[in-house]
Formats: sequence, structure tokens, C-alpha cells
Amino acid sequence: MSFSDPIADLLTRIRNAQMVSKLTVSMPSSKEKKAIADVLLDEGYISSAEIDTTGDFLALNIGLKYYEGKPVIDEIKRISRPGLRIYRGKGDLPVVKAGLGIAIVSTSKGVMTARAAAANGEGGEVLCTVSYGSSKCHVLPRTLLRSLLM
Repeated sequence: MSFSDPIADLLTRIRNAQMVSKLTVSMPSSKEKKAIADVLLDEGYISSAEIDTTGDFLALNIGLKYYEGKPVIDEIKRISRPGLRIYRGKGDLPVVKAGLGIAIVSTSKGVMTARAAAANGEGGEVLCTVSYGSSKCHVLPRTLLRSLLM
């Protein structure tokens, strides 16, 4: 199966799986999808991100996080897309929900959060934004904890 935008497919699969309270979601794997999943894992938005090699093709299995039956991810949105690429310099990277969310950026040094890219003096393509559901759950992802400690 061919996709015109594999990153949008990844985000849509996560969003749809959370709407029906699935514990895991599986999709065809790629290096970029795995890198985005690793950022979500490092920031505490998902519980696992593993490559499954047992089938005919590589599959990316993502474990979703819930607290009291509600998803930790409130909103996950694609920013740059194939028809309209969005690039930002190191001083112009987006801040999501006053620092309570993250923007995932593809830089020359790899895929990372906008905060990490700015700290490394990098700009890049803004792939997506992810925000914590402050009104829906009480789990504190690392992004929120960092904001509270600064």
C-alpha cells in the first residue's frame, strides 16, 4: 500500500487508536516514523515504540498511554505536509500551548523536539505538534515537568 504522506498516516493511526482506547497501534515502519515515535517516547507521550520483524514487512508497534481511561495525548497535529513544507530557523521554532506541548522538528542532526533543536542551534522542518490533555488527565509528561521546573 502506498501513502502520499506517511507521517500524517502515523499521526492519524495514533489519534484513531486513542479514540477507541486501543493499547497498541501497528503500522508499516520507516526510519522517520521510528524517529518520531522515539521522540514521543522520550517525552512521555507513549509507553513504547518497537520494530516488529516477524511478519513479511517491518511493522512499528506503538504502545499508547492512558490515565484513568483518558489518553495522555490531547492533540496531535501535522504541520508541514508534502504540499506545503514549513521550515523555521532556530529562533523561530514554535512553542506549543505555552510550553505544555511539543513541536517535533526534523533537523540536519535528526528528528527532535523544537526545544532540543533550539538548544543545539538548529532550525528545520516542523513536522507536527503534540499537546498534553491538561483538562482530560493528570499524567505529567516530561514536557510539562520541565515547564514547571523552569
